[in-house]
Amino acid sequence: MKKVLILGAGNAQIDAIEYCHEHGIIVAGCSYTTTDAGIPLLDAFEQVDIKNAAGVADLAERLEVDAIYSVGSDLAIPSIMEASERLGLPHFVSPETAETCHSKHLMRQALGPDFKGNLNFIVCETLEEALCFNQFPVMMKPVDSQGQRGCFRVDSEEDIREHFDVSLGYSVNGKVIIEEFVDGPEVSVNGYFQGGEMRFAIVSDRHVFDEYPGGIIKEHVIPSVYTDALSEAEAIDLTRRTAEALGITDGPCYAQIKLGQDGHPRMLEIAPRLDGCHMWNLIKHYCGADLLDACFTHLLTDEAVLTDSYPMPDEPLLLTFMSMETGKVFDRALFDTEDAEYVKWYYETGDTVRKLNGYIEKCGYMIRREEQ
Repeated sequence: MKKVLILGAGNAQIDAIEYCHEHGIIVAGCSYTTTDAGIPLLDAFEQVDIKNAAGVADLAERLEVDAIYSVGSDLAIPSIMEASERLGLPHFVSPETAETCHSKHLMRQALGPDFKGNLNFIVCETLEEALCFNQFPVMMKPVDSQGQRGCFRVDSEEDIREHFDVSLGYSVNGKVIIEEFVDGPEVSVNGYFQGGEMRFAIVSDRHVFDEYPGGIIKEHVIPSVYTDALSEAEAIDLTRRTAEALGITDGPCYAQIKLGQDGHPRMLEIAPRLDGCHMWNLIKHYCGADLLDACFTHLLTDEAVLTDSYPMPDEPLLLTFMSMETGKVFDRALFDTEDAEYVKWYYETGDTVRKLNGYIEKCGYMIRREEQ
């Protein structure tokens, strides 16, 4: 019987934990905290910080696992690849590629100024350095955070002064990236690679809360209405070219892309992992392609995955988050899920919504058809 170690045990990792149990895989887990919602579902758990690659490797070796993995966590991916390489366990990308994708400035530098779809940027550690970039509007982000924490659109020097310390405070390495702002709709590309070949790719629209900074997600929609046939093909090609340039040859990749006023795509971020928004589930409901199953099958057996031809319906399918402001008391009755095809709750009625990004938090999600 196979055994895997999952890094983290939050809502995204619960997908992986449940998958493992459904397929007869023993699943252990670790986290820096003992309060993650998925911990009671694990066969074994130890408190180890997922950013501590040496600690993760020691735990994996002690538990004699067949693989180390995580879903939707930027913080986990470098540790997974480093620990797996150290122990000779199967893994999708090199530790160097994982770290490059995790650190936004390293990604921009690796692509270079001549890469079609890259953005102009600077990296700074001080407010004085940040004020040197004056091509407003711009986006200011920690180089190494996740979940839109510390991300701001800034339109002036005053905005930089107001938000710089907050953005810097979310960076583990004490650095902020400031990059040109692309004014246009945002799409995601969920792709999958095996042996350097892009086996699957799908474009979806990404709807965010306009009233909060940093692009906090509200809803994903398939198929994309923001793209036409040409821009959809360009978005997939940009994802493929970026993955190739960064060394993503195997496993999933998740790209966030903006469509500029000229209609051409610009790469915002790319990660060698499944996204943290359960898009694999939306995609499975939409066309039958199961990216979560592909990850574990590929990782544990090295068999060919996603070899079928999948139908792409015209009818929109939505993944909508039930969200509430930080500190509020959650009540499931506030959300209408009657017509949903799938519902997953993160909170029970009466729970207090925890602070993550500091504005509004995902409390569950549903998959539903677009209202006519």
